[in-house]
Amino acid sequence: MNIKPIKNEQNYQESLSIIESLMDAKPNTPQMDELEVVTTLVELYEEQHYKIDAPDPIEVIKFRMEQEGLTRSHGLRGNAYNSNNKIKIKNTQNYSHAGAWEQE
Repeated sequence: MNIKPIKNEQNYQESLSIIESLMDAKPNTPQMDELEVVTTLVELYEEQHYKIDAPDPIEVIKFRMEQEGLTRSHGLRGNAYNSNNKIKIKNTQNYSHAGAWEQE
C-alpha cells in the first residue's frame, strides 16, 4: 500500500482508479484497508474542491411533487410557493399531512 495525499486533479483521478480497482475487496484484508483510506482521502478532496450547495427548499418540494405526480392544487399555496419568500418548517409539515397533496 503506497498511499499519498491528493494534491491535485491528477492525484484525484488516480485515487478514483484505485478505488475502482479495490471495489471487490474482501472485509478484513489489506485491500479493504487501502480502499477505506483512499476513499477517505477522496471524500476530503471532494469536500474541498467540489462543494455542493444545499438546494433551495422550494425547488426541493417542487421536484418531489413532480416525482410523485402531485399537483399544486392542494399543495403549496400562495406565498409558500413563491421562492422569494422564506419557507417555514411549520408550513412544510402542514402540507405533508395525508390529503394535503393531490395525485394526478
